[in-house]
Parts: sequence; C-alpha cells; structure tokens
Amino acid sequence: MKKFFATICAAALLMTGCGGGTGIRDQVSGVSDKTFTYGTVAYGVAMENAGTNPHESYSGWSTLRYGIGETLFKFNEHMELEPWLAESFEQVDDFTVRIKINDAAKFSNGKAVDGAAVKKCLDALIQNHDRAPRDLKISAIEADGQFVTIKSAEKVPALLNYLSDPYGCIVDVDAGVQDKIVVGTGPYKAVKVTDTQIDLVPNENYWGTVKPKLDKIIVKSITDGDTLTMAMQNGELDAVQGLPYSSLKLFGGDGYKISQAETSRVYQIAFNFNTPELQDVNVRRAISMAVDKDGFCKVLLDGNGTPAVGPFPANLTFGDNAVHAAPYDLDGAKKILADAGWSDTDGDGYVDKDGKNLELRYLTYTSRQELPLLAEAAQANLKLIGVKLNVNATDNYKPLLKSGDYDLYSKAIVTAPTGDGEYYFTSHIVPGAVDNAGNYDSPQIVALENELHNTFGAAERSALVVKMSQQVLDDCALIYASHLRMSFVMKPNVEGFTAHPSDYYEIRPELDIK
Repeated sequence: MKKFFATICAAALLMTGCGGGTGIRDQVSGVSDKTFTYGTVAYGVAMENAGTNPHESYSGWSTLRYGIGETLFKFNEHMELEPWLAESFEQVDDFTVRIKINDAAKFSNGKAVDGAAVKKCLDALIQNHDRAPRDLKISAIEADGQFVTIKSAEKVPALLNYLSDPYGCIVDVDAGVQDKIVVGTGPYKAVKVTDTQIDLVPNENYWGTVKPKLDKIIVKSITDGDTLTMAMQNGELDAVQGLPYSSLKLFGGDGYKISQAETSRVYQIAFNFNTPELQDVNVRRAISMAVDKDGFCKVLLDGNGTPAVGPFPANLTFGDNAVHAAPYDLDGAKKILADAGWSDTDGDGYVDKDGKNLELRYLTYTSRQELPLLAEAAQANLKLIGVKLNVNATDNYKPLLKSGDYDLYSKAIVTAPTGDGEYYFTSHIVPGAVDNAGNYDSPQIVALENELHNTFGAAERSALVVKMSQQVLDDCALIYASHLRMSFVMKPNVEGFTAHPSDYYEIRPELDIK
C-alpha cells in the first residue's frame, strides 16, 4: 500500500456605498459579516463553466476553483500529486487501483463520503461527461466501505492525474443538481448560481482541518477589462483575476497585493486541415514563421506572458526547453510561400495562386482578453507576408466550430491540468479528440499516443510527450504563441488568496479578510 502523508452584501453595498469585504453589522453582537467579493473573467457561458456540475463540460473548473468541490487527489505548487479526499492508494496491477477514502470526509449536507458515494459519482461522470470516459477508460468500479477499486479496460498510467482533473470533483449524486447547484465537499457551498455569478456560504460540515473563515463569497463574471479595472479601483471588489495587462501597473502600490503564478495555459492557433490551402505544410510553416511571439508578449501582453515554443511551459520536464519550432522570420516565410507558388501577381499586397488570394478566416472568442490581442497581432504579422486574415472574434463561436466555417481557430487552454502531458493530446490532438478543432490526423501521433498510454514512469512518459510535441511542431499543425502568467490583484487586508500553477484552487479555507 502506497500512502501519502502528507447576508446580504449587495444591500449593504447599496446602503453604505462601501465596496467588498464589508457586510451588515449585526445590531445585537456588533460583529460585521465577512463578505468577499471576487471579480473574474474566467467564469461564464463562453468558457463552458457556467454552473457547478462537474459532469457537464468544463463546469468542474468552477466547482474546484471556488471551493465547492474537491477531488480524490490534488496538485501541490510543483504540480505533484498529494492526497485530498483520498487517504492512500494501492496500484494492484497495471489495470487496477484501490483507493482508501479519508474517514473524515463529508459532503456539505453532512453525508459521509464513502466508497459507495465515490462509485456513484464516478459512474455518473462516465455516463454524462464528454471527455472523462476517453481519459479514464474505466471498465468497472467496486465499493467496499471506505475503499473504492477502479479497473481500467486498458493501461492508464495517468489515472490518478485524470481523477484530479476538475471533472473528478466528488459530489453527492443522490442529492442531484438543483438550479445548477451540486452538493460537494469543499469549504464553501453554493446557494445561488447563474450564468454570471455564484454566491457561496460556509460549509458548516466541512471536514478539513482549516475551517472556512468568511460568511459569504460572491464570484462575479466581469468579462470587460475596463469594467473590471474600475470595479477594483472603486473598492467594489476585494480581489480580481484577469485584469488587462495594461491595468496591472495601476495596482502596484501599497494599496494592493498581487499574487502571480506561471501556468500551463497556452494561447494557441490551430490550422484547419480541411482548408485546401492549409493542407500544404509549407503554407502552414510560412504562417507559423510570421507570427511575432516576442512582440506579442512584450508589447500586447506588457510582459505578462512567455513566448511559447510548444504546448507546455519550460518549467515542466517535457516543456519548451525540450522542443524546437520554426523561428520568427518574415523573409524566410515569404520565400517558403514563393517556393510553394504563392506570389503577389496583381500588386494588391496579398499573395495569390491560380488567380486567388491567400485569404483566411480566423476564429476566436473575446472572453479571454489575450485572444483578441493575439488575433490583432496575427492579422498584422501575416499582412507583412501577403496573407490576408479576416478575424471573427465572437463568443458565439461554437456554431462556427461545428459547421467548420473557419480556417484558423485560436483558443486558450491549460495543457497540463493533470500534471501529465497525455491529457492535452487526448483532448486536443489525437484524431477524433473532442477539441481537435484543426481536424489534425497524424499516424505518428496515434502510434506515440498508444505507446504513451501504456507507459508507466515519469521519465519515460516525459520523453514520449516531448516526441509528440515535436511531431506537432514538425507538422506545423498548431502555432503556440504564449504561456500565461496568471495574476490575482487584491486589497491589502485579503489573506490566503494565492495564484496556483494548476489554475485551480482559488477559493480555499485559508482565505480571509482581516
């Protein structure tokens, strides 16, 4: 056996004119409620996380981020697995793992978390989620007291990592989902959930050693950067995530605190392999060489991003230091296009072939502030090599993705949320993956993924991930522009609110207002 040791705030604001962090003073006790008001760009319909049911799309991110739910295992600051709801585990064989549930664990309704409850939750996850069944490959789950035994149909070396994905939050399935609210095990429980806001109160049955310290938390979706900045400046919010980079310098003084973390969130551009012009690797390579990643990070991101080489940041063993991509080279890109038969024959500033300009449709969304900036940069960069880019930045992008009405699609994605590289490839790269928006189909990737899926050992798996990343780069299947440096800005009286490299665990029991 392997073991790890390891209120009424809105009314108050209207009546007092004060910002977050205050509440209505109890007229009997004279003690003010502690209300924490948090503004974020990372919650909403466009992110597919407007809700708390982890078995729906990316809603598990909200469950985990905002302290409503917990997973069997969690990641530390070094993205290493530690126990959480699980107390220990035993790798019985290559296909079977036996997990011991912490005896103290409880749902917010007071019900004990045992093997049967975990089994029900995982069964529901496999039945309802779009990505989890493909990741987990579970063939059977058995419950016995505080133990749950999971059998996989094939080897899944990263099973515990996948179970630590936000979709792996353990919720009380018997309690159901009421108005987008689930019953979890975290330090807080949701009492109201809409597409733009989540209201939380303490979980009086919280089983953890550190108990929740706040009386109420309000998570507000504020996707407009200027509005978010003004709300923080005006004192309406106690903390924010996702401020425009140009605004961060406004909060560098003594009146605020900033917490930052390097993450594996990457801003990527996928080529649609169904577009005839993009089926030529030389065209894809020329476009890749024309995107000025350094300029994008230094100028448009104001230094709050790192130029990317591949899908993973350099702080991971299988990250950017282990792979290489075509360099930024406008002259080289022009020559590649010319050698491929693309030249400006009519003098309109754009290259053409067989009487048709190289004109491409670029699709992205606006709820991630960096994406429109990347679109702007790519459009200007590609014009320099004679490629016309028509940008469509809309949060109503899903119908266009479904219909295929785009040539390039840009998105933000956390590539290593489970601390293991396989997640990214199974969700975005392999043929038929849920988020393979470019319709990329590589026999080499398929063979490497089959090998990775049957390989145990961190070093061996890292080596295979590097090979897969390099194959994607050699094929010029995607452009990786930048890795995100995540920043939280908060009032000086806020404690226990720190950015985490996983991009999870925002609301924790340590969060407090002094």
